[in-house]
Amino acid sequence: MEFVLLGFTDIPQYQWFLFGIFLVIYVIILLGNGIIILITRVDATLQTPMYFFLGNFSFLEICYVSVTLPRMLMDLWTQRGTISFFTCATQMCFFLILGATECFLLAVMAYDRCVAICDPLHYPLLMRPQVCVGLVVASWVSGAPVQIGQTCQIFSLPFCGSNTINHFFCDIPPLLKLACGDIFVNEMVVYIFGILFVTVPFLLILGFYIRIISTILKLPANTGRTKAFSTCSSHITVVLLFYGSATVTYLKPKSNEHEGLDKLLSLFYTIFTPVFSPIIYSLRNKDVRKAMRKFLP
Repeated sequence: MEFVLLGFTDIPQYQWFLFGIFLVIYVIILLGNGIIILITRVDATLQTPMYFFLGNFSFLEICYVSVTLPRMLMDLWTQRGTISFFTCATQMCFFLILGATECFLLAVMAYDRCVAICDPLHYPLLMRPQVCVGLVVASWVSGAPVQIGQTCQIFSLPFCGSNTINHFFCDIPPLLKLACGDIFVNEMVVYIFGILFVTVPFLLILGFYIRIISTILKLPANTGRTKAFSTCSSHITVVLLFYGSATVTYLKPKSNEHEGLDKLLSLFYTIFTPVFSPIIYSLRNKDVRKAMRKFLP
């Protein structure tokens, strides 16, 4: 009927310290990404496809972190980690859907930069508003049916042993460790979906940036190269931060010896990426910095 999330109970002396840290982090995520959403909506100079995607990405980051972090804060506050079977399934389902959406949206943002740099004359036609909206909608809905099915598959397994999840939210790897019987097929399905929703978008991003780099290197002027690289550097940083930790977590061999490392990696792609992405975009993007100065004292 319920599970128990261990979270960070292995370090009880730091529970209140962690609560304060994660509360501050959550506020920073809400404020940072909220400001990005605001300025990309109201600033006239940011009404371009690149900033349309950035605003949607910031909204996604708020939703993504809100699936796990408020629950973790509540568990740290109450010192109780019990979560009902249905709530656990719901949390994991939304987490998987939003994670798949992030992978697709990062690929869409890379495609936008590829078209802007490699085919600038056709950019207004290829990235017209209807196309941009369609790409965002496709990113949000494409993974939903598969991830709902995967959630149903995981929670249809028999859990006849311990109900203690050694994690701070309901995720696939720690839940599979609690399942009874032969789960080989389930593990293979997880790997297949991991390749489909993590590796394939990453390979698309890699292909887009290979084309971008080859095009930039052909530019005659150094100033043109610098500007082109600067528009891509922030996105590349966010991609590496998110995909690096997510790939290691979901595609590495299962082991009970690295559960602490699993939690740390999960923190990177569930919490630290939403924290750092608005900072990265604001520090490395001149237009965003200029727009922020209009709204911040």
